[in-house]
Amino acid sequence: MIYRKATFNDVEDIFELVNDYAQDGIMLARSRNTLYETLRDMYVAEENGEILGVGGLHIVWEELAEVRTLAVSKKALRRHIGANIVKHLLEEGKILGVRRVFTLTYQDKFFASLGFEVATKDNLPQKVWKECIDCPKFPHCDEIAMELYI
Repeated sequence: MIYRKATFNDVEDIFELVNDYAQDGIMLARSRNTLYETLRDMYVAEENGEILGVGGLHIVWEELAEVRTLAVSKKALRRHIGANIVKHLLEEGKILGVRRVFTLTYQDKFFASLGFEVATKDNLPQKVWKECIDCPKFPHCDEIAMELYI
């Protein structure tokens, strides 16, 4: 398994992977445009030329970043791919000077296993919510906010 920064050639695979989960209501859909705009945020897990996982570290504000767009191919679950992607993202965050990382998720047990703790959404800066306006669940978000200090 190779973990690396995403490239333009990965966008279609990332699009399919993420939106497969979005169709199930498990994560938010991402447009190709959004994926291109956030490509520098992304890490992928690749095996034999196939993208099996993706995750992004989005810088939000001073020393604050979000783990987002985390998805693992359904055929590759339980291989620690998601955990390894998050570890790569956290290491990159440390290099950048990030001190606090949060995520909005339905997979609270997974993130808890990586040291994240449930947080109050109200404690996140308003800047976090700028993309929520486009969400079909806005303003009734049912995702769980979690954070980790690194």
